Amino acid sequence: MPYRSRTTPDAPTDRLADRILFALQLAIEQKDLDIADPLARCLEMAMTRSAGGAGFVERRSFSDDAEKAFKQLSELRAAKR
Repeated sequence: MPYRSRTTPDAPTDRLADRILFALQLAIEQKDLDIADPLARCLEMAMTRSAGGAGFVERRSFSDDAEKAFKQLSELRAAKR
């Protein structure tokens, strides 16, 4: 069964970044900073990783859903202080 995005349940995706975003959203919902922080770093790496050979760096824009997750994570960090 194909993975389905958390924010668009009818849209299957095979991108690693989308799967990491799904896990990040879940960790934030569960208020689990120990999991959310490394997932956020992984998402950033997945969105900016080298993927096309020497000298090529993939730099996709963060989706609105990713930006929202990063904002929610920042708010969760502030609330936990």
